[in-house]
Amino acid sequence: MNFVAELLIAVSLVISGIFGFVGSFGLVKLTSTVQRLHAPTKATTLGVGGILVASMIFFYAKNGHLSVHELLITLFLFLTAPVTASFIAKTYMARNVSKRELPETNGKYGWSIYDDCPDT
Repeated sequence: MNFVAELLIAVSLVISGIFGFVGSFGLVKLTSTVQRLHAPTKATTLGVGGILVASMIFFYAKNGHLSVHELLITLFLFLTAPVTASFIAKTYMARNVSKRELPETNGKYGWSIYDDCPDT
């Protein structure tokens, strides 16, 4: 393996380790559910993505062809993390926030979880 590939792998692993540490630290130290939601869905997702990119670079440098498995895992991770965060945020709003506490919306659609329920 050449020096450039090893350097790219090392840089990718260090950066992903920093993102993973920040995400894990945020998950432990932040107090409310909404604050804790951002740590794993943003920073830790980038950390895992960086590790998968390093793995793709390693197997390309070693075998000479791109590994599709890591690319599919990265794509799945980046597609499902925002959806999961949205579901967790909507669940939090449904359990802990009444419709009266939310600001008015000027658009055609209101708050999606409160559209069909009476004022509570």
